Amino acid sequence: MHDRDQELPTEPRLRVLVADDNPVVRAGLAALLGAHPDIEVVAQATNGEEALRDARLHRPDVVLLDVRMPGTDGLTALPELAALAPVMMLTYSTEPEVVAEAVRRGASGYLVHGDFTAAELMRAVRQLWEGRPTVSASVATTVADVSTSLGVSSKPSHESHDRPSQLQPYVSQSSGIRSAHAERPEAPRHRRAPTPPDPPSFGLSAREVEVMDLIASGMNNRQIAAACFISEKTVKNHINRIFAKLHTTTRSEAIAHWLGTAPGGWTR
Repeated sequence: MHDRDQELPTEPRLRVLVADDNPVVRAGLAALLGAHPDIEVVAQATNGEEALRDARLHRPDVVLLDVRMPGTDGLTALPELAALAPVMMLTYSTEPEVVAEAVRRGASGYLVHGDFTAAELMRAVRQLWEGRPTVSASVATTVADVSTSLGVSSKPSHESHDRPSQLQPYVSQSSGIRSAHAERPEAPRHRRAPTPPDPPSFGLSAREVEVMDLIASGMNNRQIAAACFISEKTVKNHINRIFAKLHTTTRSEAIAHWLGTAPGGWTR
């Protein structure tokens, strides 16, 4: 007889909606996010209208939204989306007037492609879910100025980082920038298990570590290129250097060394 009392509760997953008209960017983001067991990409949209429809249907925890899309663009859809879930603008647009309008319309974060690594994007998405918005350093001044004009006191968070980053966490001193979604009933959040210590880096650069993590997650070169916003040729160059530093010749050997499953464990 099945004993229901012995069933373990399932940890809640962070539900993400991705909206971008570029299919390569969309696929790369979905693959990157989906490689993490605590994250689920519940929908992918190609414009603002689809994003609104999918957000109403799936009720995501976080929306990643591009600015310029055909039909209904990101800024047009933003006010209604921000009423449903925290919205992180994820775009190439750095024009001050675009950034300012996004903040006025309810964006909770603003990341510029090229300003972040895959690991930094994952951290920013999780922090947004926890109510801690992040913005790219290249637009931080504009975000702060607009927040102040709206009566929201925001300042850079002075959290320590292991290496220089182009992202700045912002700590809001007022609920004025929060959207109506903050007032809706939420399921209880469960504290995630502590992150295990990082494995040895084998002398890899920060970008090579990022690429190796994506290789280990099962991504191919095209998916890695899309996730990191670099060319496939650049990915191949990184992989060649990774193989040399790990003293391996194949992806399977590199993954085994990276995950510590090679004979003898980690070796430098």
